[in-house]
Amino acid sequence: REERREERKERINAMIRQEEEGVLVYNRQTVFGVQLKSNGYGAFLELGRMKDRYKSNIYQIEIAEIKHPKELKKVLTFGSGIFSSNPFIYGKENYFYTVRLGTGQSRRIGDKGNKNGVSIQAVYLGGLSLGLQRPYYVQVQDPVTQDIREIKYGSGIASDSSLFEFGQITGGTGLRRGWNEIKINPGAYGKLGLRFDYGRFNESVSAVEIGLSAEFFSKKIPMMVRNDQKQFFFNAYFAIEFGRRR
Repeated sequence: REERREERKERINAMIRQEEEGVLVYNRQTVFGVQLKSNGYGAFLELGRMKDRYKSNIYQIEIAEIKHPKELKKVLTFGSGIFSSNPFIYGKENYFYTVRLGTGQSRRIGDKGNKNGVSIQAVYLGGLSLGLQRPYYVQVQDPVTQDIREIKYGSGIASDSSLFEFGQITGGTGLRRGWNEIKINPGAYGKLGLRFDYGRFNESVSAVEIGLSAEFFSKKIPMMVRNDQKQFFFNAYFAIEFGRRR
């Protein structure tokens, strides 16, 4: 029992010395991040467990929206411009969300040197990606009856295709429509980045991360009408992260 106490005391003293030297030392950490991507935006929650001074195992869940590069939000104004329509994206066919479940490691490649320094870590992980395709609706005015209808544009709605013209659209429908029509598209992803932790205190996480990720789905996703459908997505990202260690 005395030997175990001495070993534990030595481990604690070693961790204290490493922390004073600017080394990040912890058993577990929880990180929340928000990120901007070259093709959308998202947020993630990460759990980490330290293996040794240089490596940690990490587990992430991420929710994001992928946007088509040709998306352009428009707003129609009426009369003097005081009354405006709900904004809409002309030609958009589907929203596309992804839910990622991944595991990997973070590897420290540079210590802080002191408490006011910056720790640099390489982050790499991969896993399963669940794509969620939700149809996009707009409000249109029938040129014959002048009635306002909410329709979606797609190959399965040929009768409504003639109404989906810029001159007939009166606005978008926001987030109200399409949730009961979601289609699931499974896939996989990989992610590689550099994390710069500039926090002054070892028990908290304050970091930024830059990197690249690739994602592949089992089927092509129709996002914009009259545009090529894709099932492979490659993007760069920038993330702001904060959290706790213990």
